[in-house]
Amino acid sequence: MKTPEGFDLLPGNIDLTAAEIQMMNQSEREQRLKRALAPIREEYDYILIDCPPALSLLTLNALAAADSVIVPMQCEYYALEGLSALVETIEALKINLNPALEIEGVLRTMFDVRNNLANAVSAQLVEYFGDRVFRTIVPRNVRLAEAPSHGQSIVGYDRGSRGGVAYLGLAGEIIRRNTERKPAVHAAEAV
Repeated sequence: MKTPEGFDLLPGNIDLTAAEIQMMNQSEREQRLKRALAPIREEYDYILIDCPPALSLLTLNALAAADSVIVPMQCEYYALEGLSALVETIEALKINLNPALEIEGVLRTMFDVRNNLANAVSAQLVEYFGDRVFRTIVPRNVRLAEAPSHGQSIVGYDRGSRGGVAYLGLAGEIIRRNTERKPAVHAAEAV
């Protein structure tokens, strides 16, 4: 479906649970999404696949199909522990399913600058991941929570809200990173 902002959207629904169960006994079940996206990949500049924070067969499919991963990270202690498990999982997937898979970046979300723990976790992320931590920080924002209940993205619901501005900034940051990376790739290919 087309969104009012002009993007193509393929929403999930309850049938995904049934699809996951059906795929359990199929061969190469982790590659189903990659094969389904292959014919249309070149039609898009970016394909974003939103995944739940659990390592299910659907998430494995997304990671097998992806070029890179954006890790949304709430700056709290338990999220930090989960991040180390995710990094280990990505390294294992690189060996077995998708050697090209990389962490595009870590996105600090639901961030409250007044929270000392959030600031400490943020500092640890920057120390460990360096420039792979996005400069964009998504703050806690009521408008972000309201947008889905109105069936809209934050850009459609309240583009000027702190959350809307943050996500627009993230989009710009991702595009800049990829634009800067492409000339370097072409230069390396020419050598």
